[in-house]
Amino acid sequence: MIKLQELSNSLQTYPITAVIDTALCIGAGGSSGSLADKPIVRNAEDNLLIPGSQLKGRLRHECEKIARGLKWPICYSPNPQTMCPQRAGLKENFARAEYKISESEEDKHHHCLICQIFGNPVLPARIILDDLICEEEPDNLPEVIRPGVTINRRRRTAEEDKLYFLETSPANIQLKFTGNIYLSNAPSYAAPLILAGLRHINALGGSKSAGLGWLHWELPTLPVEQAAWDFLAKGFENNEEN
Repeated sequence: MIKLQELSNSLQTYPITAVIDTALCIGAGGSSGSLADKPIVRNAEDNLLIPGSQLKGRLRHECEKIARGLKWPICYSPNPQTMCPQRAGLKENFARAEYKISESEEDKHHHCLICQIFGNPVLPARIILDDLICEEEPDNLPEVIRPGVTINRRRRTAEEDKLYFLETSPANIQLKFTGNIYLSNAPSYAAPLILAGLRHINALGGSKSAGLGWLHWELPTLPVEQAAWDFLAKGFENNEEN
């Protein structure tokens, strides 16, 4: 078990809150105790939650898109073969000074900006995300079951015998899910990328196209220096030079 108190003193903690604007549907595969085919995920105290692993994966994806938009070469997760340091089939220039994380002559690996924050198969992550836990007491939240039916995309009709039921949180009551982001020895550009990535996440969970899982964020004031913005802008500059 990771004990955050025993990690480096450079560990920084930032609280974040997701406020659900509609209703949330994050299913717990194989769960029981509900009439729904896809029950909503809960912790041991029966609180609704947003898994930290799901949020981290989504946040990484958004940060990758932003970094590529700034013309930085970025590997392709989650396939280990297309991630740093292997990058199978990728032709971009990853052998850059900004991607070198060790001064050792023996370590010739280069890791893109995103891997330096979120990690890869050979590099530990500099970021840890809590599960976001719903602040409302479970006894105050009624069970909400929504019916659905599988659609045949080719015929554009409902499939026979494909009725299913989803469990969701109650709709339109502004449920708050809170947790922390932990940064350990993260590079200076991590803060603006993380903040921008979180603001790009407008919905989580299943059935987003049906209006479920839409949210907004209450975010901390992460320290962002001008030098971090100047560093991220170098992606455009280096691309023009090449």
